[in-house]
Formats: sequence, C-alpha cells, structure tokens
Amino acid sequence: MSGALSPDPAPIDPALAAALAPLAALSARLGADRNLIQGAGGNTSLKRGERELWVKASGTWLAAAERQPIFVGLDLAEVRRRLAADEAEPALPARLDPAGALRPSIETTLHALLPHAVVVHVHSVNTIAYAVRADGPARVAERLDGLRWAWIPYAKPGLPLTRAVQAEMHRAPDVLVLGNHGLVIGAPDTEAAAALLAEVESRLAVPARSVPAPDLPALDRLAALSAGRYRPARLGEAHAAATDPAHATIAGRGALYPDHVVFLGPSPVPVLAVQQAEPWLKAAHAGGDMPALLLVEGVGALLRADLGAGAEEMAACLGLVLPRLDPDAPLVFLGPDQEAELLDWDAEKYRQSLNTAEQ
Repeated sequence: MSGALSPDPAPIDPALAAALAPLAALSARLGADRNLIQGAGGNTSLKRGERELWVKASGTWLAAAERQPIFVGLDLAEVRRRLAADEAEPALPARLDPAGALRPSIETTLHALLPHAVVVHVHSVNTIAYAVRADGPARVAERLDGLRWAWIPYAKPGLPLTRAVQAEMHRAPDVLVLGNHGLVIGAPDTEAAAALLAEVESRLAVPARSVPAPDLPALDRLAALSAGRYRPARLGEAHAAATDPAHATIAGRGALYPDHVVFLGPSPVPVLAVQQAEPWLKAAHAGGDMPALLLVEGVGALLRADLGAGAEEMAACLGLVLPRLDPDAPLVFLGPDQEAELLDWDAEKYRQSLNTAEQ
C-alpha cells in the first residue's frame, strides 16, 4: 500500500524529524490496524511547546507515516487565535509552509484546541459500536469509569466538531467519544497516548459475531453481468455486511458515520436478493444511478469498479462494525441533511479525490 499523495518535497530539519519520529511510528502502527483506522481516516498530531502544531495532512494515510512525509506544520498560537476569533478557516492561513503541497487535516482545529502534546483520533470499530447507539453515553459511562472522558454528540467533522468539544472542555477530558464518529485520545507523549488508547480499547471491546463466508464464485458471476461496472469487494471484511441478514438490514437503513458517506455516497446501501441482483446488474451497464456499494443477501459485497482504495477500506469498515452491533439496539443514523453537508463539502471532496487511486 502506498500513499495517495506525492509527498511534500520540502526538506525536514533533523531536530524536527527526531521530534516527529515517535509520532510517525505510532501513526504507522495504528494505520496498519483496520479495527482502528480505515484508509485515510483518522489523524494524529504533536505540539512542540506552544509554538508549533504538526498534524496529519488531509487525505494521507497514517499507515504511510514512516515511509513519506504526512505531517503539516502550523503556527499553534495563530490557529488558536483564529479559533478564538471565530474565524471560518482558522487552520489554512496558519501553515508554516503556505506553499506546501499538503493541506492540514480537517480536524486540525480539534487538535489545536486540546491541550495535550499528543492527540490521536481513530475510527475504532469498537468505539463506533457504542457511538451509533442512542443509549451509547450510558453504556460508555459504565466502561470508562475512572477515566477523564466526555461524550460528544454528533457534529459535522471540522470546526463544528471542535466547537462541540469546546463546550465540554471544562471536564478536562483525556478521552473523547464522538457520537456517530469515533474516538480521540490526548496524552503528554506518544507512549502515554498508546497506553491510554489500549486501555480504552480494552474497556470498549465488543466481540464480533461470526458470520457466514461469502460465496465468491457467485459474486464473480454477478459482477460479470454488470459488464465491468461492478467487482467483488477485495477486502474480505466487507462481505460480512451482506452474508448475515441482520447486518444487511442495518446497512440498508442508513449511514452510521461520516466516512461511509464521504467514500460510499448517500444512504441507503442497496440490499438485494440474488434474484433481484441479476437483472439489476444486467441493467447497470446502461448507465443511470450506480451506487458505490451493493450488498447481495447471503452472497457478499460488490463495489463499483471505478472506485479506489478509500472505498474498499470503507466497505471493509462497514463489515467490521456491523458484527459488533446488537440488531435490537436503538441505533442512530445520520440524517439526510447531515449526509448532504458531507457530500457538498469541498474539504471532503478534496480528501476523497486523493483516495480514488489504487493503493
């Protein structure tokens, strides 16, 4: 897997490289774990005193952190000043290298807001299993007792999420559970961040139910009916969304978290029986509406053939989250307006554009 971006060519000074090395190592390790990070999702950061903030660049993959430059430097005081002044774009004007090729993460203002030297934001499938429940706050409270944490109701990623977190800063949280989104950890250094993340993951661990295996020959046959418009999902985790009837039912109800919408489009995901899928796929080559993901009940998942690694990762994420959900649980889905603001958002269109190629 290689990153989707050409790395920023600017040389990095040895002192900065040494400071970023532990963060890069942690980022790469987290990025290699699909239960925590899927594709270009998630972000990490390091503050160098009160002067500099180094944060993952939008659209880059944490898994590539030790192979290529993925961090963007910002004037931390300037970001915070612009944030306090309620400016619409606090981060971009504060880049240390305004001409650099990389843009700071959408969540840069959140990293700047938190006082911790190291901040880690992951899309943990264990956390998401609680974050999409209406009773999630109460269930999380039982499990995170003794830690300094806060539940943040869903807010659009970026500045709206930062403002929602700002309202809870009086709790001085080290752990943020983001409704319908993920998990944020703050710590004094990378070692402490890794330890706290492991502790939270252990407390929130949800065993995944076993699921039937996909019928790969049947998927190949169905994909062939689309004249090349669809292909079987390449990451095995994705098929769990289709092979268990309860999972397919939930997937067909709506989107549960932002990156699903960004990389797989608006909900609902079409869920078809084999008998329905055959004529549907035969008609796909005629054009018209072609959803990114198609679930064939009891068979597996098909992805639109023009999609790249970002979509593959998000299909796999769905297959990791659904087996951790109680089918009878009170689930909270993103609404049409929330989906629309993600689909029409230039910052997310930029991130998606960097992840259309094969990895």
